[in-house]
This record gives sequence, C-alpha cells and structure tokens, in this order.
Amino acid sequence: MNNINKESNNQISQEMPIPLEYGGQRFDKVAALIFSEFSRAELTRWIVDGVLTLDGNASKPKTTVWGGEVLALNAVREVREAWDKAEEVDFDIIFEDEDIIVINKPVGLVVHPGAGNPSGTLVNGLLHHRSNLGELPRAGVVHRLDKDTSGVMVVAASHKAQKHLVDAIQERAVERRYMAICEGVMVTGQDVDKPIGRDPKVRTKQAIRDDGKPALSQIRIRERYRSHTLVNVKLGSGRTHQIRVHMQSIGFPLVGDNRYGCRRIIPKGADPETIDVLRNFKRQALHAAKLAFVHPQTGEMMKFATRPPEDFNLLNETLAEDAR
Repeated sequence: MNNINKESNNQISQEMPIPLEYGGQRFDKVAALIFSEFSRAELTRWIVDGVLTLDGNASKPKTTVWGGEVLALNAVREVREAWDKAEEVDFDIIFEDEDIIVINKPVGLVVHPGAGNPSGTLVNGLLHHRSNLGELPRAGVVHRLDKDTSGVMVVAASHKAQKHLVDAIQERAVERRYMAICEGVMVTGQDVDKPIGRDPKVRTKQAIRDDGKPALSQIRIRERYRSHTLVNVKLGSGRTHQIRVHMQSIGFPLVGDNRYGCRRIIPKGADPETIDVLRNFKRQALHAAKLAFVHPQTGEMMKFATRPPEDFNLLNETLAEDAR
C-alpha cells in the first residue's frame, strides 16, 4: 500500500499502515509514534473528533491495535503561531548585509513561534526588522538556540544564503563553539559521539537512542573548580538539546538544567554567596560563543564571537573565587 501524505494550507490528509510490531498497543500511542510531527494532545483530540480513524472507523484513544490496520488522518490544523506577524522584539544585531543577519540572542528569547510561544519570538522581531524575510522558508532561520541559551546565531536574508547555509550546516562546514558550566569535576576532555532522538516517554525531551540521528560533541576543559567545570564544546552536528543531552549522558549535567539531570550541587563548605548564586541560577549554563562560516555571496570566511551574559559570568566568577 502506498502511503498518502498531502497538506494544503492547514488541511492535512495522511494515511499510514500500522507496522505489525506495534500490535497490542493503544491507538493513541501508536498514532503518536507514526505521526510524530504532531503532539500527542493534538492527535488525541483528532481521534475523539473522529477525523483520525482506524481502518475507516472512528475509535476510542484506548482501542487496542493489532498491526496492519490503516490510520487515516483528515483534519484541519488550527494555526496558533504567528510566523508571518511582524513585532518589535529586542535583540542585538552583530552584523548584517543583503544575505545574512548575525545575532547575539539574549537569554529568554524564543527563536520561532510554537506551542506555548505563539508570538513575541526572534522570528517576529526579524520580520519587523526586515519584512522580506517573510518570503523565505522559516523566515530565514537555518539553526536555532534554546530559549534559555544565549549567544551568536546566523539568519539567512536571501534565498541563495538560505540554501548555502543549510547545505553548509548539513556538511558540517559551519563551526559552532559553546561555553558551558557543568556539575562535577571532569578529569579530561572527551568526544561524545552518541545518536540523539526524541525521548520516547517525554516528547519535550531528547535522549540518547540507537535509532537517533548522529551527534558529535567535542568537549574540552577550560577551568576546573571544586565541584564544577567550565568547558568549551565544539559541535560536529547540531541536534536539538545536543550539548545538554551529551553532558548528561557522561554524568556531567549543566548547572541549572533541571530537564537534563541538574542536581544543584554545592561545594562543601561554600559561603552563603556561592550557595545563593548556584541555587538561583535558573537556566542551563550554556552560551554560544563563536560562529564561523563562509559568506554565501563573497566566499569570505566570516568569524563572530560573543561574550557570555552577566548571569553566566557571575556564576563562573563565583565558582572561581570559591576554588581559590
């Protein structure tokens, strides 16, 4: 049977057979595995509304499937995100010309609209800054930083630049270097080459998975403190939450990263100021410090660097003082 996958504007029409190995599981769980681009809540709503069917029949989310049945989705997706809405948003531009815009993204700014952040994002601000970005796929965004990760990123401002940068990222020709502060004292740097994919239990998380996408993080020690380490990380690939997942996987989660194993470690006998800084660092201690790539038009090697924000510097200085 041929799979059908058609989308026109917000109309979705897809059909997929259920693999035999999924037999014995719930309808809603299998739907989430097969239609992974949609949220579990959205799929469950479509099942209840009867627009996501099982062998042509409306069924309950808890219905057991046996494998071989056909899932058919015919729904209109409600658009909540303002990808085309220009808004004034505060962010720093390091460099720009006709083809690229290089940004120093502040902590707390979401890159693009999505669930829970329908507007007020970097994309909305970029459209306000330069309206022609609306003509480009994803408004020129070719890579992103997490909401609470600060630092340098590049946005394409022309079709040629978009293709060039997307290809360069896929070919690992864009150099991205980060600074991070992790819990625990690392003895030596290491290269973490572990595939990453969506966490099967928590859709908002990523995890090390044998069937994930290849991911390489080259971690090097910059400074050791009593219970923490300042590291530089060079990306060999750019998966969602890659550094955070890789650091957790080797037992050194990032300071403040509650999603990926932060334990709020306090150095033994630390003074009240150090304790206060560590307990009140509310985000992952991660900063995109350097970015280098070939300019899509001129062929010139472009290199950019940004200093960490005030909260990162305070954390680092406090740990350094504690170690003296």
